[in-house]
Amino acid sequence: MGDHLDLLLGVVLMASPVWGVSPCSCDGRMAVYLSCNLTQVPPVPNTTERLLLSFNYIRTVTTSSFPFLEQLKLLELGAQHTPLTIGKEAFRNLPDLRILDLGRSQIDFLHPDAFQGLPRLSELRLFSCGLSDVVLKDGYFRNLKSLTRLDLSINQIRSLYFHPSFQELNSLKSIDFFLNQIHTLCGSELRPLRGKTLALGLAANGLYGTTAADWGRCTNPFRDVVLDSLDVSENGWTVDTTGNFSKAISGSRISSLSLSHHVMGSGFGFHNIRDPDQSTFAGLARSSLTRLDLSHGFIFSLNPRLFETLKDLKFLNLAHNKINKIADEAFYGLDNLQVLNLSYNLLGELYNSNFYGLTNVAYVDLQKNHIGIIQDQTFTLLKKLNTLDLRDNALQTLSLVPGVSTIFLGGNKLMTLPRTSLESSFIQLSANRLENMDELYFLLQIPHLQILILNQNRLSSCTRSPTPSKNLSLEKLLLGENMLQLAWETGLCWDVFKGLFHLRILHLNNNYLNFLPPGVFSDLTALRGLNLNSNRLTVLYSDDLPANLEILDVSRNQLLVPDPDLFVSLSALDITHNKFICQCELSPLIRWLNETSVTIFGSPEDMSCSYPDSLSGVSLYSVSTEGCDEEEVLKSLQFSLFIFFTVTLTLFLVAVLVVTKFRGFCFTCYKTAQRLVFGDHRREAQPDPYKYDAYLCFSSKDLEWVQSALLKHLDIQYSDQNGFNLCFEDRDFVPGENHLANIQDAVWSSRKVVCLVSRHFLRDGWCLEAFSYAQGRCLSHLSAALIVVVVGSLSQYQLMKHQCVRGFVQKRQYLRWPEDPQDVGWFLHKLSQQILKKERAKKKDDGVQLQTVGTVS
Repeated sequence: MGDHLDLLLGVVLMASPVWGVSPCSCDGRMAVYLSCNLTQVPPVPNTTERLLLSFNYIRTVTTSSFPFLEQLKLLELGAQHTPLTIGKEAFRNLPDLRILDLGRSQIDFLHPDAFQGLPRLSELRLFSCGLSDVVLKDGYFRNLKSLTRLDLSINQIRSLYFHPSFQELNSLKSIDFFLNQIHTLCGSELRPLRGKTLALGLAANGLYGTTAADWGRCTNPFRDVVLDSLDVSENGWTVDTTGNFSKAISGSRISSLSLSHHVMGSGFGFHNIRDPDQSTFAGLARSSLTRLDLSHGFIFSLNPRLFETLKDLKFLNLAHNKINKIADEAFYGLDNLQVLNLSYNLLGELYNSNFYGLTNVAYVDLQKNHIGIIQDQTFTLLKKLNTLDLRDNALQTLSLVPGVSTIFLGGNKLMTLPRTSLESSFIQLSANRLENMDELYFLLQIPHLQILILNQNRLSSCTRSPTPSKNLSLEKLLLGENMLQLAWETGLCWDVFKGLFHLRILHLNNNYLNFLPPGVFSDLTALRGLNLNSNRLTVLYSDDLPANLEILDVSRNQLLVPDPDLFVSLSALDITHNKFICQCELSPLIRWLNETSVTIFGSPEDMSCSYPDSLSGVSLYSVSTEGCDEEEVLKSLQFSLFIFFTVTLTLFLVAVLVVTKFRGFCFTCYKTAQRLVFGDHRREAQPDPYKYDAYLCFSSKDLEWVQSALLKHLDIQYSDQNGFNLCFEDRDFVPGENHLANIQDAVWSSRKVVCLVSRHFLRDGWCLEAFSYAQGRCLSHLSAALIVVVVGSLSQYQLMKHQCVRGFVQKRQYLRWPEDPQDVGWFLHKLSQQILKKERAKKKDDGVQLQTVGTVS
């Protein structure tokens, strides 16, 4: 993920000119005139702080070349395409100048007073200007009291005779004479530098090489000079030259000495040049040397007590030699050494005695050797060792050192790891041959491990799922370029990331993954960056990604139609080089790409269609979604219909519940509304052969109930609003006449006979007699003139006990008086309809039918 961020930053910087200013222009503080074919200094505002004039054709610089620029701090005049002439006090109008760069400009003439009038100049760059010894001898740098760094590299200086004015340069800290022609350095040449502390560069001068020095006469050139660093590399020094030089400068204080690119040592297979020995660096015993660079040479063997006199040495660089042998006590005396670099050598084995004496060493670099075996106690005595680099060797087995907190083991041949207790916080095991997932489970159990790198292994085998242990310290886990798909497709090891609650970065790129196990990231609550690059994923689900993820790389997969809702919470995303199907299903992603504020890595051309063929290779940013609006409308319509039917169904159910609960009230409202709309249409008087509309047959003991429940609502004599002329015994039977005659007359003179069957009815003989007469009329006229209403909680069995009633209830339907008072209105309405209904006479063989009224319970 870091590579993406670096690439993004690089693109931003490349897209912008130097510091945001266009070439050949000035913004008031920065003036950039690079390669603008100028022959003289252009006019710039007096507020300019940086003036860049390199790669032009300016030939002459004098006092009048510059206006008074009191705020200018940086001036670049280097790399002019024509020779440059610098006159007297050429830069006087730049009183606040701090850095003057004339490098890579051929200076034909430099006036001795060219740099006068620059009291604040701290850095002067005169590299590759064709300058000779004169620039040092004739006081060109006098009065530069603020000068800190002087670069005179790649010139033609042959001797170091400094002008006495250098004694006054109290701020001077660094002088570089790299790649000049200084062959000797003796005696009092550096006298003006005495009392100063500085860094001196004398590399690649052929120093003491082409001309043999008279070491007896050539006294210490660095007498009374304290050197922060001395670079005498690339001078072709042998063991003898190095030994003589170290003796010649004996007593001089040097903090850092570079002797890299030397010719010391016999090399591999040669014996004509000696390896350095105990006497080579003996002259540096009193130099308080802390850093020694002996890299890029031919040392084959580290001889006993080679560095014995360098008691203060903290950093020793022996990289890029031919070291194949480390003698016993080779590092004897290096009690203060902290960093030892033995990389890029020819070591094949390490023995217990190799590092004897390095009691304070903290970092040992052994990468790029040929180490195939290490004795168990090799690093045991290195009590303060915290970083061990064994990358790119030939190790097949290893006995790890528990005390090492940072260990690099990449590029070896390790197939298994020893099950020893480890305390490392950083382990790098990339490019090995680890195959079994047990190795990963073991490493994840290291208690204080923070970073684990296992890229380019063969992790693919999972025969069982060991119990994962919670690792509350691991923050970065790199598992790219393995074969986790083979392990996960067995259904095992899906819990490998369980308990990693503090993991922030996880790389799973190049693992052939075509699916992510369900819940595999469920414990990764702190994960911020996930790399799934170069797998075979075709789809991502909402529960696949951790909730707090910020950076996701799913490039070079086979995603067809990704859901943009998965990416809205990210801050950066890479989905380039996938196989997008550019149909309407992809339109949400296309719209999201054009509107999102999420940083999208890669160029638009890297996000292109794979299907259909007509759009193959077309960038997603160029695909139109207009044709998909119909589907969106259809989806909206479907959603609207869903809402409509849902609301309708809900209202229907609510209406059913309301009607069921308040059906009596609802029926009353219905009847009231009917009268208001259609009016009160009473039944028109028509010729009727019947005297009464209905004969109510009931027990005299039920009279009070019948009056309140029926007569008051139906009989016209009780209310003008009622519409029926009813007949019942207590009012309409002729007193004194035979009772059976009254019953018979009532039955035959009424259109319908309504029997109100109650418990009292079934005990009343006259009621049962009237019931029989009514049945007889029905049979005689083949009509449904008898209406039976069962009142009270009479069961079917109780009705069947009476023979006359039994025959009716077995063949005909009857009504039941409602138990719920709110159903009475509806029941009276239905009863009224039955009374008014005219029955057609039917043939006897057709049977008798009565309209079904139903029962109300």
